[in-house]
Amino acid sequence: MLYLVPNLADAAVARRIHMMRAGGAEVAIAGFRRADAAPPDLDVVNYVELGETFDARFGQRITAVVRALGSIVRRLRPVGMPDVVIARNLEMLPLAQRLRASWPARPPLVYECLDIHRLLLREDVIGRAMRGTEQHLTRNAALLLTSSPAFLRNYFDIHGAPPAVVVENKVFFEAGAPRGSNPALTSEPATDGPIRIGWFGALRCRKSLDALARFANAMDGKVEIVLRGRPALTEFPDFHGFVATQPHMRFEGPYRNPQDLADIYSTVHLAWAIDFFEEGLNSQWLLPNRIYEGCLHGAVPVALAGTETAALVERHGIGIVLPNISETTLFDRLGTLTTVRIGGLARAVAAVDEGHFACNAAECRMFVDRLQALTAPDQTLREAA
Repeated sequence: MLYLVPNLADAAVARRIHMMRAGGAEVAIAGFRRADAAPPDLDVVNYVELGETFDARFGQRITAVVRALGSIVRRLRPVGMPDVVIARNLEMLPLAQRLRASWPARPPLVYECLDIHRLLLREDVIGRAMRGTEQHLTRNAALLLTSSPAFLRNYFDIHGAPPAVVVENKVFFEAGAPRGSNPALTSEPATDGPIRIGWFGALRCRKSLDALARFANAMDGKVEIVLRGRPALTEFPDFHGFVATQPHMRFEGPYRNPQDLADIYSTVHLAWAIDFFEEGLNSQWLLPNRIYEGCLHGAVPVALAGTETAALVERHGIGIVLPNISETTLFDRLGTLTTVRIGGLARAVAAVDEGHFACNAAECRMFVDRLQALTAPDQTLREAA
């Protein structure tokens, strides 16, 4: 598999590579590195950096792709022709098509789309141009990989797409790995300590940050907010300065995924799974990594009504679904929770089969088999080439 990615340091990229490797595939990767990120340690047979890009600068990222078009064939020549090319996100499709045109046989193209960018959803000439570009670049794609059925219902089924497979953002969880537990389920749960709410992962929602800070302050020490991951600093006027002034909120930095998940989720009672980053659109449709990570490791999920995330937790009969995140709602629904009540909610989460939140070796093999099946029609031609 040749995996083309816009952000080599994205933890979800590493998870997909682990999934393919566990399924029996060899993986080569090429992509762009974020300016503030260290080179990632990825389990691949070939690793090629195509340039440097920046968060929230879509124009700069497109410019970087255009520049890479002129050199990508030369730079990936030592890698050789793969069995399958996977392009993660729209901006990697031109590079995938350029590579495919350079090979005597055309390996199947897989389009991996795990977010619908807001530019694609505009109803003006820019939105139509973006959708037209996407449709043109995927006209001969063999498969679409996406992470939520809501992306199909609300976008791809309307605007057209290749045959699609939903691959949820489950945790890559090896047999025997430690699984976290809610602190309310310890043998002697604290009855007078604060309720801790964890907001982990990609922190990019200013509305959530403000609401959680106001709520924690109103609760005057009975609630603590723990932040971990990578804040999108372009979305906050001063993320670190703001958090530093909050007496009941703390940021504990990035974490390793999946190595640290059991430890960090075991320190919180509730997992914040609400995101207004692209309100009413992508944020309503996605199934975020944190919903799988938190539930697998015992945290009680907190979701927003009307979202695909809420539909998932309601389907399993777990968690807390809020109609909104006003201070009144947070106080009524979260501020009145007791340790006993959280223990009951946590037991419901722990009772759900871990297969709903974790990806095992058998699923990895099925995933790779699905990709390998794409090569069958052209196998004779490819072997001749």
